[in-house]
Amino acid sequence: MKRAEPAPAKLNLALHVRGRLPDGRHAIETVFAFCTDGDRVECEPADTITLETTGPFAGDLGGPDDNLVLRAARALAQRAGVESGAAIKLVKNLPVASGIGGGSADAAATLRLLTAQWVTDPGHASAVAPALGADVPACLLSLTARGSGAGDRLQLFADPRVAGSPILLVNPLKPVSTGEVFARWDGIDRGPLDDWRDGRNDLAPAARSLVPEIGDILEWLEGRDGVGLSRMSGSGATCFALFNDETARDQAATACPPDWWHLASFLR
Repeated sequence: MKRAEPAPAKLNLALHVRGRLPDGRHAIETVFAFCTDGDRVECEPADTITLETTGPFAGDLGGPDDNLVLRAARALAQRAGVESGAAIKLVKNLPVASGIGGGSADAAATLRLLTAQWVTDPGHASAVAPALGADVPACLLSLTARGSGAGDRLQLFADPRVAGSPILLVNPLKPVSTGEVFARWDGIDRGPLDDWRDGRNDLAPAARSLVPEIGDILEWLEGRDGVGLSRMSGSGATCFALFNDETARDQAATACPPDWWHLASFLR
């Protein structure tokens, strides 16, 4: 039986870098939110675990053995003691290394999908998720949540300003290294994250030093009619704008420069 699972685009509505954790990772405070659109993972029963990639950004992925989807599938099989395989297909609709959790969302969708396919305890997926990446636990839930620690300590919360909000994502089609962006963070703790609408993304200056087009995108988004909030997500280079209504968002999407990737969506 063929199964499918969405891998929603992840957004950091705000991202405050507070310092370092004892293990050397950066301590952050963030609010995760998820779009109604993103990548897609499909699977069918098979004797071994295999991966096929397709979609507009499949060619930008690394070798199949480096893909987080395969790592997630193998980790879950080992943890759950599963001996059967799965023929997995990843439909890659989101640009890679773009700050919207594409790889993490794909890995999380794979964990959800194979938990159902192999009829295993969901606790196994939760156990292997943190080792796959700091964003994978949040993507496994794919619900609005506050993240702390390295982003992997989660607290779900409901905010009526999030669900259903029209949103436009824009990316200059230039990949950004998360490690390099964090390495360029200036080390200044600018304070805790309270209300995400009054927050910031502390990684934006570092990302803009690597990809100046991020500044162009933010300036362009801020100039659109009906924008309530615009910000960079994660370590970049994707930026987003929340709109007051769907019509204003669609007008902005139509006007988006053709050399930038964009996605008109809603928050879940």
